[in-house]
Parts: sequence; structure tokens; C-alpha cells
Amino acid sequence: MRHAFSVRIGPVGFRIGSDWRAPIDQLETLYRDYPKPVDGVADFTVRLFARRPWRRLIRPSVEIGGDYMLPEAAPLPLRQGLLAAEMAMNLQMALGARRYLLLHASAVERDGRALLMTGESGAGKSTLATLLAAKGWRFMGDEFALLDPATGLVHAFPRLISLKNAGVAAAEAAWPDARMGPVMPATPKGDIRHMVPDARAIGAMDVPAIPALLLFPRYGFEPDTRPVPPAEAFIRMTQASTNYTALGEAGFRALTGLIAGVPSVAIDYPDGPHAIAQVEALWATL
Repeated sequence: MRHAFSVRIGPVGFRIGSDWRAPIDQLETLYRDYPKPVDGVADFTVRLFARRPWRRLIRPSVEIGGDYMLPEAAPLPLRQGLLAAEMAMNLQMALGARRYLLLHASAVERDGRALLMTGESGAGKSTLATLLAAKGWRFMGDEFALLDPATGLVHAFPRLISLKNAGVAAAEAAWPDARMGPVMPATPKGDIRHMVPDARAIGAMDVPAIPALLLFPRYGFEPDTRPVPPAEAFIRMTQASTNYTALGEAGFRALTGLIAGVPSVAIDYPDGPHAIAQVEALWATL
């Protein structure tokens, strides 16, 4: 690769190589406060490349690759190179991670205990984690929560926060001084802008937390709170984990331990203030 950048996010180190300088410049700017991989050795390699030489210059088209690839993945235009890099890092984790049970969830922490939030795309879990962080919670991640099968602790993965559509304005209002990446309109998931987590999230990213509440939020509905039965929560979380099957018995034990050890609750909410109030009310009952 002509251009390269290395970074550690939580316990995972990445080396990102690119045929173009622009995505690397953006990564270096937004991840400038993050550490490098331990001993300089990355866990995963990411490649942003042009499938044909002329695609570097003529209508530049970014293919996503690395240690693990999805041959059917569609390329992105160079103006969305930062998104391509983030997607490629997520892909390496989803297909290659074996030390932790990966939960597709956002996570925040208070007093050593973690709140895990998972749901379908558009449920608002990234935005809600960002808003809670603005209220004093520690941001732990918005893409993956890393559950250690050996200890049951949740480890942080505080990568750039991927904000979508209306969530961009909500986060900008809550964090007026936050560092932001460029607005990328008309992506496959709508308008996206990346936000750098606050200094507390980055500085404490090596500090795990005890899971205390599993939340299934749903945005755009009248406020409602209801318990989720353990069997339903278990099925939902197997669907939300990218490596549950690959981990085998260790994954099963980690997930059953999580479901048995913490309450599972679903909430509907129409906006951020309602969601925060609902979360705080639930947290007060633990």
C-alpha cells in the first residue's frame, strides 16, 4: 500500500493501507489522540485499493479488503473513503475476532457498570450512546461491545461514532465542541458523519465494565418500556453477534451468562430527551 496508518481501538490494533492519501489523512486527523498498536503489531490489516489501476484516478473507486474480505462488497467513491476504512475495520472484527464475543451494540458505562444497547439499524443506539455520554456516562462504543467469555466483563471499542441522518444534528447539539469528520451524503445508509469520542472515552478505553442492563431501543414511537423475556433476549443477541457461532461453546456460555445475569428491557422513544429519561429511570431501579 502506498499510504498507511496504524491505530489501537480498545484492545484491538489495526494497520490501514490505502492506494490514496486522502482517507489516511482523515484517519490520522480524527484518530490523532488514540494509541498505536501494542509493540507496533496490529491484530488486523485493512486495505483500501483500486481493483483496476485507472480507478485510482478516473472516477476513483475504493474496494475494501484486508485479512478478511467479502468479494460481493460494493466499492465506494473516494469521497467516502473514511466510511470505507471504518467499514473495513468493522469487517475484520466481524469475521476475524475470536478473543471476545462480539455484540453489535453500543455501550456506555457509569460507576463501573455497563449499559448495552442493541437493535436494528435506525434504532438510534449510536445517537443514544452519544447523548448519554454528554450527560456524564462514559462512551464505550457504538459498533461492537466486546464481551470477554473468561470474565464476563465488557471491553470498550470506542471507534469514531458513526452518526446517521437526524442523529448528526442531535449529536452536534449535545457536543458543540466535538471534533467531526466530513459530512458524507447519500451513502447506502443515508447521510453519515463521524464524531470523535471525548477524551474520557479514549483515555479509559482499556478499563472494562460489568454488564448491568441490556436495552433494546426503538426510535420513532410513543414512549413505552417493557421487559424482554430471557429466551427472546437470547435469540435477539445471537442474531446481534457476528461471531457467536464461531466461538462455539465459549460463545454460548458467555451469552447465556450475560442474559442470566442482567435484566433485558425494550424501550420505545420519540426523541432523545424521552430516551434519556427512560434510561435513567431504569438505571435507578438496578
